[in-house]
Amino acid sequence: MKKIKKRDGSIADFNDEKITRAIFLASDSVGRPDPKLAKELTTKVVAQLENSEVKTPTVDLVHDTVEKILMQSGHSKIAKSYILYREKRNKLRHKKSLLGIKDELKLCLNASKVLKKKFLKKDKEGNAVESIGDLFRRVAENVASADKKHDLDPESTKEKFYKTMSNLEFLPNAPTLRNAGRKTQQLSACFVLPIEDSMESIFDAVKYTAILCQKGGGVGFNFGNIRPRGDYVSQTVNIAGGPISFMNIFDTVAKEISNKGFRAYGMMGILPVHHPQIMEFITAKDDGVSLTSFNMSVGLTKDFMNALLNDQKYSLINPRTDKKVGALSTKKVFDTIAEHAWRTGEPGVIFLDRMNKDNATPHIGKIESTNPCGEQPLLPFESCNLGSINLTKMLKFDDHWTIDWERLKKTVQTAVHFLDNVIEMNEYPIKEVEEVTLANRKIGLGLMGFADILIKLGISYNSQKAVELAEEIMKFISDEGRKASEKLGQERGSFPNFKNSLWDKKGHKHMRNATITTIAPTGTLSLLADCNGGIEPLFALAYTNKSYNRKDGKAELEMVVINKMFEQELKKRDLYNGDVMRKVAQNGTIKEMDFPQKVKDVFVTAHDITPEWHVRIQAAFQKYTDNAVSKTVNFPHDACVDDVKDVYLLSYKLGSKGITIYRDKSRTEQVLNIDSGKKKRKSDGG
Repeated sequence: MKKIKKRDGSIADFNDEKITRAIFLASDSVGRPDPKLAKELTTKVVAQLENSEVKTPTVDLVHDTVEKILMQSGHSKIAKSYILYREKRNKLRHKKSLLGIKDELKLCLNASKVLKKKFLKKDKEGNAVESIGDLFRRVAENVASADKKHDLDPESTKEKFYKTMSNLEFLPNAPTLRNAGRKTQQLSACFVLPIEDSMESIFDAVKYTAILCQKGGGVGFNFGNIRPRGDYVSQTVNIAGGPISFMNIFDTVAKEISNKGFRAYGMMGILPVHHPQIMEFITAKDDGVSLTSFNMSVGLTKDFMNALLNDQKYSLINPRTDKKVGALSTKKVFDTIAEHAWRTGEPGVIFLDRMNKDNATPHIGKIESTNPCGEQPLLPFESCNLGSINLTKMLKFDDHWTIDWERLKKTVQTAVHFLDNVIEMNEYPIKEVEEVTLANRKIGLGLMGFADILIKLGISYNSQKAVELAEEIMKFISDEGRKASEKLGQERGSFPNFKNSLWDKKGHKHMRNATITTIAPTGTLSLLADCNGGIEPLFALAYTNKSYNRKDGKAELEMVVINKMFEQELKKRDLYNGDVMRKVAQNGTIKEMDFPQKVKDVFVTAHDITPEWHVRIQAAFQKYTDNAVSKTVNFPHDACVDDVKDVYLLSYKLGSKGITIYRDKSRTEQVLNIDSGKKKRKSDGG
């Protein structure tokens, strides 16, 4: 039997591996994962289909035959799970048809909603004019075509890229998914623009920001070069407004672009701790309405941290004169940062010296800022494209679940090739950005679904075993990513600034990309891949995910998310029922509920985990990451300011490049929400 008739009437190749996988997943859902049994039953299914009078069976006939074989073989529980899954898929197909999209890849409903809203090509009436499969083929074909520049046939590369994306093994950043192969060929997610102490530089940056935001990029700035408010301005009768007054101009521009219907990704604003206006910067967002387009971070230096640990004062430096203009207590500044982060989640902190220690091209320039989420340090006028490996697809089952290292290796190789090709295919809206980006060719390969695989492997997030696994996985990705980049460097040439780079000084002969690894938050990508974002723990076992309209601040897309592995675990243990799920949805956690301790240990959520473990997991990944690691340390509402300070100090001690905290219910509008049954409890959760 070689063909099968699909529901739309088309004929496709028959693939018995899909039957084997479906039976295995059904067996796993009832607590009896058995790949050998799945293969044996598949053989029986295929034999019965081949003996039937139907030469080209329909999809439904295949499903009916699977159910029949399962029942005849005495596997009624597996059969029931298979039937329920089939019914669920039927309902899902109906809901997707109401959305007006075609999904050949059978993604989850939330993924389909996001793809329709943000990524699929649409006509003037807003109707999708490409299927989800078409989207991935469009991206794969466009990015693979870069191989032509190296005298290679892009056809095999196109299929490789399509397969890894459509299987949800790897996904590139949102601008690449949205724009590749379309009119706006702007594929990078992250930019940093320089700001010097002059009107020309400041308003050039304003112009460039408008261009980048309009095309869907996120921009970071360091405002530390701008002279402080009240300072001398030569040849005028004015006095300086200072960095925060100019930040308001950038904020207004970003909001105006959003109001015109473009998507603004937001901005990062950094001010070094030695700037004379640092205290004003720390409190700049206290009113809840100022600088809302910015994420804010204080740039802490090694000198400041040493002074803090010795309870000393430190100097404030006027950037115009580079002279000392005062001094502050390090303890007072540090306490103020922690207090305001405790109140609102901002500012974060970034350890500037540590970022520059890992600067791959120190001979070219100094790193002063990052992208909006803080995970991608960049030189002035530099951009980077990101992508993430879905760890939930990197597991295999023999006698138990383990990491499929060979599959992970192949995925890393494909991802590095993909991201390097993106650099070639990218349309750079600013000449200076193009020059710096092509000279360094930075890419940022990361991961998502870490919390999911911990659950599958039976490991608690807040454990030393989780820390060790984090290091093992990230070291593997880093090592294989560097090998892949080195191979591309041999074949295509190293990045132009390779000579005198860190790679050159370490004895490497070739390297295609100045940096290879970054861990991003993957908010949108993890929705598409139906896994947990980045390296975060589960936010809750059931929650709602909202996206807010930047024009009026109202929620425009709300999706209920129930952790499928938790649901499956309860069904295995015959604990699943409506009352239980309602209680879980109200609490978000099972910490205080009557469940077996092993289940409680594995299904921990962000607020069940003490802040120390958040920091230790971040540091474990940072140990083997070229760039930085996006991670939010979640605090319960009753946490105190001293708890925040302890986390900052531990983060610095363990080698992280920055840290962001969030205390539950400290903001009024957040992305992730636990349904309390009466009122939404809100937290961004990273």
